[in-house]
Amino acid sequence: MAKEELLEFKGKVVELLPNATFRVLLENGHEIIAYTSGKMRKNRIRVLAGDDVTVEMTPYDLSKGRVKHRHKDGIPAPVEE
Repeated sequence: MAKEELLEFKGKVVELLPNATFRVLLENGHEIIAYTSGKMRKNRIRVLAGDDVTVEMTPYDLSKGRVKHRHKDGIPAPVEE
């Protein structure tokens, strides 16, 4: 699947789940199960309950996603070109 087909949403981590997954409440009110991206895992970026995150989702399964970016204290994510 091409990267252009992914949907991006902002949300807040509500709960830490086993197996390095998280319950994320999206801005539109939906709750999904998300896991950290490979780069976040490689660079040991910790995600805790209450963190604001950007989540990537495939249009085929809207109940799961991947945490792409953790926001620092209200600072928005960098814009990719």
